[in-house]
This record gives sequence, structure tokens and C-alpha cells, in this order.
Amino acid sequence: MIDFELTDYQKEIQQRAREFAQKELLPTVIERDVNETYDMGLVKKLGERGLIGLQFDPKYGGHGNDYLAFVLVVEELCKVDSAFGISYAISSTFTTGVDTFGSEEQKMHCMPKLFAGDSLGCFALTEPDAGSDAGSAKTTAVREGDHFILNGKKHFITNGAVADYAMLIANTDLSKGPKGLTAFLVDLKKTPGISIGHIENKCGIRTAKVAEILIDNAVIPAHRMIGEEGKGFKYALTALNAGRLGVAAQSLGIAEGAFAICKDYMMGREQFGKPIYKNQYLAFRMADLQTEIDMCKLLLYKGVWEQQMGKNFAVSACKAKLACSNLAMKVTTECIQNMGGAGYMRENHLERMFRDAKITQIYEGTNEIQRLIISRDIFG
Repeated sequence: MIDFELTDYQKEIQQRAREFAQKELLPTVIERDVNETYDMGLVKKLGERGLIGLQFDPKYGGHGNDYLAFVLVVEELCKVDSAFGISYAISSTFTTGVDTFGSEEQKMHCMPKLFAGDSLGCFALTEPDAGSDAGSAKTTAVREGDHFILNGKKHFITNGAVADYAMLIANTDLSKGPKGLTAFLVDLKKTPGISIGHIENKCGIRTAKVAEILIDNAVIPAHRMIGEEGKGFKYALTALNAGRLGVAAQSLGIAEGAFAICKDYMMGREQFGKPIYKNQYLAFRMADLQTEIDMCKLLLYKGVWEQQMGKNFAVSACKAKLACSNLAMKVTTECIQNMGGAGYMRENHLERMFRDAKITQIYEGTNEIQRLIISRDIFG
């Protein structure tokens, strides 16, 4: 028998995240979106409420390896503010890479600060000429004794302008292509030669600081190489699988948040002498959206279950990311239409959610890349 019930712990975490989103994020979310303001104070408050590091070992300041609890937090945050939610999730993607492949010293160096809400991480793989073809990254890492000299540029890095740490992928042997890629734990704010370039002016997730990371003869100690030389691409893909579940949770949260706003509006808005939800056409559209939300939630939670059980969850993560991101775009579009002009106005939040939804179909691997991976699994 399949049990769909959350544990008491997961329910408590979910409720705590919901209250945080309503009390701490909602009052300023429109202002922060308009001004593109990132508030590190909110990260600190999240840490103080014990909502960071849920899926990691307590010896590093985590809370005990419950990945579904983490996904529930992302979902709740993104019902209100998906830009903050994805910043939280991306920092976790960084931590997943360090936790899975890093040394004990590397974990202790950054994880306690991250879980306390004092620091953020980012995942630095993408380059101007290495997006979907991430294996073609050309940032170089040349070994000189007990350190590496890094040169290059990273591009479209979420949290890049505010993060303290990066899991940064560079090539130690360009002749080997993807097999030369190596991962490094980099202190972004303390390493000479590392600087922040252009901070992107985006359509959505405007408070999330997406930036270039410029690398000019940066000296990285050899003990900050994560895992083995030449295994960085494998490590990156492993972290990305977890990251895709995070984006799926972000997308699901956007869809649920938009649906709730639209539902409340339809129950209160009257036209032709009755609430508009009594228009069967509109009510049936909402019924279809609710059904699709539930379908996508099950797909996401199945992928999370596989991850927690130690199974190969890569394809399930792709399916969840594909389905949930398409759902976010569909639900926000339909709900704006259901609300008419009111849905298009900033004070009702839906237009911001609509803008935020689009990027979920693009980052952590475009949906075309998700289809490529899924189709390869089908046909072998």
C-alpha cells in the first residue's frame, strides 16, 4: 500500500515555511521585485527558523537528511516569492555537490555557515559559449605545485553576485574536453582574481542576483579541488539532478500560488449578478488546472522518493522539471486570463509569477534538454 501522508516532521516544516513566506516575504515581495533588491537578512531569518540544510547531516549544522522536507520548503517559499525560493534552492545545489564529493575539510569550511543563514552558495558551470553544451566549458585550471591558476568567465550564475562560495567547474586539460573538467570549492569574496561582472537585468526572478563571474589568474589551493581531477563534469551532472528537483518544486510553488490567488478572486468577483466561478467554463478550466497541479506534484514527489531511497532519480528529475515548469507557465497564463485586467496588475502578484515562471523552462537544463535525456532513456 502506498502512503501519501507527510510525516509529522514534514508537516511541521511545511507549516513553518508557509508562515515564513507569509510573514517575511509577502509584505515586501513586490517592492523587492521592482527594485531588484536581494535581502540577505531574509536568508539569516530562514536559517534562524531552522529551514536551511534540512537534507544534510547534523554534524555540519544540517537537520537530518530529509530531502522531501527541503522540497516542501522550496514549494512554500515559491508560492509567494519564487526568486527568493530559487536562490535558496541553488545554494542547496552547491551544497549537494560539496556534500557528495567534497572532503571533510571542505564541508566544514562552508556548510555550517550556509545552514546558519550567514552565507550563500552558487553553482558555476555555465559560460557564454557553454550553456546546454555545458561540457564545452573553457575556463582553465593550470596546476602549479600545490595550487591551480584559474582563468575564464562564468555566465548566468544564479546567486553569483551575492554568494560567498561557488562549486566552480574549470578544465585542467582542454584536449580532453568534458573529461578534463574539474570541480573546485572557491571562496568568491576572498580570492584575488575573482570578481563579479555584469549583473543581469532579467524579465523575471528579478531579486535573484544572476551574474557573470570573472576569473583572472585566481590562485586556488589544490586542497580546494573537489574530488578527483577530471571528474568535474560527472559531479556537476549529479548536482544538477538534485537541482532539477529544486526547479520543479519552484515551478510547482508558482503554479499553486497563482491558482490560489485566482481562486480567491473568482469567488469574490461578481459579473452579471453572480460570482464568476459560477460560470461553468471558468470553473471547468480551474478544475483542469487543479488536476494538472496534483499530477505534477505526484511526479515531483516520486522523484524525491527515489532520491531519498538512493535510487537513480536522474530521469525522474528531468520528467518532474519538464512537467512542473510547463505547468507553471500554463497556470500563470490561464489565471491571468481568468482574472482579466486585474490579473495583469502588479498588486495582484500574478504578472510577477507569470514572469518568474518562464525561466523555469530554461535553467537547470532547458526543457529541450530534459526531453533529450528522457528520450534517450526510452530508446536506450
